[in-house]
Amino acid sequence: MDSGVALMGDVGGDFNFLHIAASHDGAIEGILPPRLREGPYPAEQVRGRLYGFVEPPSYARCRKALDSRIVLLTARAGTGVSTAAFALLAERHGEGGVTGLDAMADLSAWRPKDGRGYLLQGLPVASARSLDDVRLAGLAEALRGAGAHLVVTLAQDARLPSDASRWEEVHNPPGPHEVAERRLRLVADEGGLDGSQLDAALRDLASPESTDYLTTHPLPGDAVDLSDGLLQSAQTSAPIGAVLEDLLTGTEDAARSALAQARHSADKVSLMAAVALLPGQDRTVIEQFATAMRPLIGARAARAGQNETSEDQSPDILGPSFEERLEAIGARPLAPHSSPSDRYRYPVQPIVFSGRHRSATLLRHLWLDFEGMPEALWGALEQLRYQPGLDLAAGVAIGRVLAHATGPGALTQLDRFASSDDRWRRRLVAVALGELVQHPLVSGAVKEHMRRWSSRSSVVLRCTVAETCGGSYGLARPAVALKLLDNVLDGSSAELDAKLRSAVSFALGALLTEEGNHIEVLEAVTRWLEAGRGTPRHTLAVHVIHSMSLSTFPQPGTPGAVRISLARTLERHPAQGFALVVLGLDDPATYEAVAQGLGRVEADPDMFQRTAFDHLLSELSRTARHRRGVIRFLLGRHRDHTNASRRRSAS
Repeated sequence: MDSGVALMGDVGGDFNFLHIAASHDGAIEGILPPRLREGPYPAEQVRGRLYGFVEPPSYARCRKALDSRIVLLTARAGTGVSTAAFALLAERHGEGGVTGLDAMADLSAWRPKDGRGYLLQGLPVASARSLDDVRLAGLAEALRGAGAHLVVTLAQDARLPSDASRWEEVHNPPGPHEVAERRLRLVADEGGLDGSQLDAALRDLASPESTDYLTTHPLPGDAVDLSDGLLQSAQTSAPIGAVLEDLLTGTEDAARSALAQARHSADKVSLMAAVALLPGQDRTVIEQFATAMRPLIGARAARAGQNETSEDQSPDILGPSFEERLEAIGARPLAPHSSPSDRYRYPVQPIVFSGRHRSATLLRHLWLDFEGMPEALWGALEQLRYQPGLDLAAGVAIGRVLAHATGPGALTQLDRFASSDDRWRRRLVAVALGELVQHPLVSGAVKEHMRRWSSRSSVVLRCTVAETCGGSYGLARPAVALKLLDNVLDGSSAELDAKLRSAVSFALGALLTEEGNHIEVLEAVTRWLEAGRGTPRHTLAVHVIHSMSLSTFPQPGTPGAVRISLARTLERHPAQGFALVVLGLDDPATYEAVAQGLGRVEADPDMFQRTAFDHLLSELSRTARHRRGVIRFLLGRHRDHTNASRRRSAS
């Protein structure tokens, strides 16, 4: 169990895997795709957000209002306002033309750079008050000049200046029946349901039970949950009652009721906490966590006369079975399956709650509503040895809980694991921060927390910052992530700590998984190579250039789904590749590696043509006057070619 990775359960989205491999201290290398970005959204992500989109009643007004270049869209939480905003901008600029803005951006000073659709989600109340008509009119003029549009979403309680009302529109959600029906028909069109199954699902949707449910749960997300349940029901012939029961067990009221019923049983509370914090983890992990937590929340109530045996009743030495205990809290085991690993496979049996969203709601109330419970949960986690997937499952769950926490000390709960020497604990914090920063109200606090950690003298804390940049946090904010990585390399030690080098390399590899980040990463490495020799920045840049020139970066056998080489860089990003080659040849620490890399490119006819190597040589000749390393390379290449020509003539 020390090697490999087991990913199980509903953790809120698809995974992008960087690598699955054994490690001395264990950690998963998976990245959850961010929902909220500061920068361009990938077209496929926008397409996924708009899957099953139903135009809300306010959509026609908003579409017309966007002709003025700006729409300030107010709405209640959960009404699908972000999806409507994506749809508005995608109509004007295409699915690949949407760029996210920082929720804390000062719109009065911001100006568009390109003719794209810009989206700012969750504008703070204080910022909304400053958007008067004069500022908005000036911004609209700048957007018109750039051929751009801007949609800003605001909470319903945000108050704009009175003269800004002409820019404001109120978002009204689509009808839940329309949303559910639309998704069912889409699944049928894609072959997920045949005609009879679709008819059965639509009948269930029109039933009084479903209508009653959507009357009390009218948000688009509720309709999506119901359509998913009806889809499963149509495929498995499960009754509609079971679908609705599954949905209702995940409500706030159901969570409060379940905790109230379990409040006198340390066994039930600890097991509920285990399944809620680690949804989808193997039963062994769940049992270990519950066992560790039980003494932390108090001993079981002593049963009267437990040492006495009545004449007609034998003592219950075994106690309830694990399955009985799961049933008592509304959880169940899934079918066993094999977990993938680089070296071997082992069986796992995931444990989940029966109801949709039950894990999230239970954990949130358990964590936030009961005194001392966070300390008990952290304490139980601290006692666990690493199990594959533990950091990802717990990190997502904790991030979602802390997004609802208040007060200046909310994020300091992460400090104990952020300062750990165990990488899986630091990765747990990285995943939690990546989840937290998806919520506009707390994103500013997360950024400030990361900034403070990045400037600390503690190597371990700086490793945690780098690990966080190597996840959804970094993909959502690549420019910010590279600045943080620059900070963590500004350490007091002249030598680069091995753990920190590994963490920064991992972060760079994560950023390289998206093509749009390649230029910024290459430019950062170029700046670091220009830093003084012997500094952490220079050492890290030397490592990257050695890897790129002699094989790939990230290196084979290390985390990285996308690997770049010197040849690929020269082909796809010639300007950045040329800058790296010039500096690499001029630096004694990288000269030999870069020269070998260029030699391989020149020796491969296909790569020679794709990289425009003749043009590269011409440009190197122009820069050679003040570059001793470039002169050395050109003279050496000329000498080798001359000697080779003489040998061919002699033969």
